[in-house]
Amino acid sequence: MTTAIGLGLAALGRPGYLNVGHGDDLGDDRSVPTLERRTHDVLDAAHVAGVRYFDAARSYGLAERFLASWLTSRDLAPGEVAVGSKWGYEYTARWRIDADPPEVKDLSLDQFKRQVHETLDLLGDHLTLYQIHSATLDSGVLDDEELIEELGDLADGGIDIGLTVTGPDQAATIERAIEVAEFDVVQATWNLMERSAGEALARASANGMRVIVKEALANGRLAGRERIDPLARAAASLGTTPDAIAIAAAMAQPWADIVLSGAATVDQLHSNLSAHGVALGPGVFEELDALDEPAEDYWQRRSDLEWT
Repeated sequence: MTTAIGLGLAALGRPGYLNVGHGDDLGDDRSVPTLERRTHDVLDAAHVAGVRYFDAARSYGLAERFLASWLTSRDLAPGEVAVGSKWGYEYTARWRIDADPPEVKDLSLDQFKRQVHETLDLLGDHLTLYQIHSATLDSGVLDDEELIEELGDLADGGIDIGLTVTGPDQAATIERAIEVAEFDVVQATWNLMERSAGEALARASANGMRVIVKEALANGRLAGRERIDPLARAAASLGTTPDAIAIAAAMAQPWADIVLSGAATVDQLHSNLSAHGVALGPGVFEELDALDEPAEDYWQRRSDLEWT
């Protein structure tokens, strides 16, 4: 059975990330061979469980390389799974956890031309979706006509075109993407703490764009590692885990096509996937409304998270 949950590789492709507890998840050995084996283990478990969408990015360390080696070693033909990646950030940490900055954003046409070839060299015909990484209105990327034309050429070659959005102005960026009318997919943050993009995502869906939800666990804040009373009560009442509740809430949105798990371990993945068995009634949703934060507060707290 194919699941509506996908797997994002942000926490697996590099030794440091801003998820709460990421350092504990990976342990002391974060060598390239060890993280590649870990990534393959999580990918194997996901594939067996019916996950068929896998999401990487140029800036996720070696995530594209790890995904490519898994696809080859498991003899998966193009089309057996859907593979998305992103361009626009360059990984600059050089496999360090404390690098400042760990990645540098550049949404220029030159960056696209370079990074799309790097991605295709690794993922080749497996690539089904290529996304602008963290598009914002102030970046000007959605008004770059030459770049949009280049993306259209990629779409003519059979690869879907998408964008991911970020920050408290996600909704406005989504609305602009709808106006541009060149995108097949939008990927946005939506979770029980940050719901500001919901109406815009509904409009994107109504306009034919597929919707991928990222950060459904709020970078680990909704995974049960910190006590959040309404979430803990809901999990206890339904006999499940906080992460499953949070992912089930995202899956329940009528516009959500895929909700990403950002699991760094097989156990986390299985816990995330248990969201399929969680039915959230109106009473539970009402109690969870208490978690909703102003977008500006949410994104400030996110920016304060440490890379571990």
